[in-house]
Amino acid sequence: MQTKAYHIIVPVKDSVTITERALRALAGQPVIVWNDRSTPENTALLHRWAEELAFECIDVATLTDHPSPNYLLLLRTMQERARAHNEHLIIVESDVIVQPDTIARLTEAAQDTTIGMAAAVTTDDNGRINFPYEYTRRYPQGTVPTTKRLSFCCTLLTHELLQRVDFATLDPNKNWYDVTISKLSRQSGLTNILLTDAPVRHYPHSSRPWKQLKYTHPLRYYWQKLIYGRDRI
Repeated sequence: MQTKAYHIIVPVKDSVTITERALRALAGQPVIVWNDRSTPENTALLHRWAEELAFECIDVATLTDHPSPNYLLLLRTMQERARAHNEHLIIVESDVIVQPDTIARLTEAAQDTTIGMAAAVTTDDNGRINFPYEYTRRYPQGTVPTTKRLSFCCTLLTHELLQRVDFATLDPNKNWYDVTISKLSRQSGLTNILLTDAPVRHYPHSSRPWKQLKYTHPLRYYWQKLIYGRDRI
């Protein structure tokens, strides 16, 4: 069976050291960088890497005045493009370093038209499964169907999912949509799968360091969520 075309979306908000590693690991792939209001200096770096590594760079500041994060605009924009070109959509966060075979493993799994989302499990530098997939540490090795939330760390949204679920209906008051879309995928009759034998390296929250407070100072984290309306899932 012929593999369907795809684009890889990398949402970027500064954190250029990890971002550069993430982009170089994806060299040769059809990458679109979603530059969500990085600093002018980091924006210039992204455009320099775009020329060197031959990927597209979209500066969100040219599309909207809405402050970062602009994940909803990303999802709606890229769904429209993927539908028009009969493509899958792969999201790789800028704090994730893929393996040479990661994208091939995801696209191979997506050839099954009953699949809505296919995700790669995340690990730390020591190969231990880390956030957000700690709950899978006792899962068997292989391709595991799951009813739990799949993160967008390194996840393929199939063309079938993009046809069935309209991102225009997503709640604009939220910041992140992995929980919602995981649920909508299942409700549309599709199966979500996690590849526990295709790990990617994950450096959680590199682009939004304040979220580390969840682990170091949880009271300050939840205070900021309450007062500033941050991190709405």
